[in-house]
Amino acid sequence: MTLTPLDVQHKVFDKQFRGYDRKQVDQFLEEVAHALELLIRENATLKDRVTACEHELSELRQAEATLTNTLITTQRFVDQLKGGAQQDAERIVKEAELKADNMLLQARTDLAELQRALADLRRERALMLEQIRATLKTFERILELEDSGAEEGEAPSHAGSQHSPLSDHSSTLYPPHAS
Repeated sequence: MTLTPLDVQHKVFDKQFRGYDRKQVDQFLEEVAHALELLIRENATLKDRVTACEHELSELRQAEATLTNTLITTQRFVDQLKGGAQQDAERIVKEAELKADNMLLQARTDLAELQRALADLRRERALMLEQIRATLKTFERILELEDSGAEEGEAPSHAGSQHSPLSDHSSTLYPPHAS
């Protein structure tokens, strides 16, 4: 049974001979009732505060759980971004290395082709110089024959069995005439 201030105030005691002073008992009961009323109010206030604190604690725990989940999600996202960025960086480096290798291979191929072309040009130059020297020697022989024939008073004959030194190179010396 719970005791209220009204219970204390309205409590009636049996009267007996030589009992307590009624006025003191009533005054004491008033003080007890007043103290009990204060304690009940304080208890109610404390219960309200406990309820409010429990509610606030519950909200804080929910907020903590939300923050923890957000932190975990953010960390996973950051890890994924890092992983993705790392993969992208590795892919870009591999692509750059492959492109550099291809460019180097192409440059080497181009260099080899240029070296072959240069070697071909050098061979052609040497061949042309040889042909020019041969042609010059042929002209020199012709001039010598002309000079020796002019000294003897005869013109060299190109007909018959005599072989002209120009006959071997005539097609290369003079272009065909357009008639």
